[in-house]
Amino acid sequence: MLSKLPSAFFAGLRVHDLTPQQSVIQVREKWFNKNPFRSMYFAILSMAAEVCTGALCWGAIYKTNPAISMLLVKMDGEFYKKANGIILFTCTDGNAIQDAVATALATNEGVVVNCHATGTNQAGEIVAAFNFTWSFKTRIK
Repeated sequence: MLSKLPSAFFAGLRVHDLTPQQSVIQVREKWFNKNPFRSMYFAILSMAAEVCTGALCWGAIYKTNPAISMLLVKMDGEFYKKANGIILFTCTDGNAIQDAVATALATNEGVVVNCHATGTNQAGEIVAAFNFTWSFKTRIK
């Protein structure tokens, strides 16, 4: 993560679990990523959620032929509780992402997919939820 996403590395994001169907990204509250209100800064939560969905997207387009480009085109988030301690963001939209990439490959058209990432604290309570819209398109040479 340090070479590809240095800001995510320094913010404390870590891959907790990654399969083609599901991604779980962990972030721990520490001095570097907290706000004055004694919780995690919202941008850190947004970053963890984006990486959670983006890892599945990147995995789905890895070494496709022809190459597929991916672009984040929309995001929104809701915050429910203060984010303290360890937060796990989970996205289970891997199958929908793989279907979107397959459609983009088959049609040479741009395809969008909506992905959801939910952040939970150590007690299992939802602290934040994000929706990301990713676009996939074949790269025509």
